[in-house]
Amino acid sequence: MKINSLQNPKIKYLIKLKENRQRKQTKQYTIEGYREILRANIGNIEMISLFICPSFFLGHNEKSLLKEIESKNIEIIYCSEQVFRKISYRDRPDGLIALAKQKMQSLADLEFFLQKKKNPFLLVVESVEKPGNLGTILRSCDGAGVDGIIICDEVTDVFNPNVVRASIGTLFTQNIFISSSEKIIEMLKKYNVTIISTSPQANKNYYLTNYKNSIAIAVGSEQYGLSKKWLELKSEQIKIPMQGVADSLNVATATTIVLYEANRQRFLK
Repeated sequence: MKINSLQNPKIKYLIKLKENRQRKQTKQYTIEGYREILRANIGNIEMISLFICPSFFLGHNEKSLLKEIESKNIEIIYCSEQVFRKISYRDRPDGLIALAKQKMQSLADLEFFLQKKKNPFLLVVESVEKPGNLGTILRSCDGAGVDGIIICDEVTDVFNPNVVRASIGTLFTQNIFISSSEKIIEMLKKYNVTIISTSPQANKNYYLTNYKNSIAIAVGSEQYGLSKKWLELKSEQIKIPMQGVADSLNVATATTIVLYEANRQRFLK
């Protein structure tokens, strides 16, 4: 099948999925890019169809990916350059966009995970607003060996195309759970997971903390940081020392620094 018209119903539907409301209603979203779709395939994300424009392909690896996707009986739809540019989120598209079903784990899934996982290394992300920051945090979690990411009081849709892009597809290969702060705090306490809260006002530097046991590092929104729900807990609070005029770093940068200190302590010999 090849689509040359912008009025095609399939194309109109993909364009509508750029809206958060439409993604939430349909429980579907788009995945753009070779690396992202490759990792979605590795993560067994259920893809409905794949829209391609071979003239935009950047290399030769696309052919093997297409063969694998075709073997799963996923519909492959060819698009003209004009049509593909319309459905793409990128200035320089690479010719691959998948339509997929959303897959996310619940509070019940988190409890099952905590029952089975010994000495978990978790990250809690509360109310992060910018898709690029959330995607970067997911990418850092993948690199640092985090066992699970818990998104509390969700502000940014984790299926936002910019989250997918900034994560470079690591969104699809990690354990991600979504719930409210209250329920997550209760769950972490139940399973004796130590909560380590980040705050510029904390007295303890991040590198002086022990990250080797069951831990959940909690980070907050770009503007306000963690809410009182987390900061009023009887938990350990840490900060990144600042030598300049700024009192804190970008949330994605700060999270990465703390995660890699935990990685150093837990994994490096």
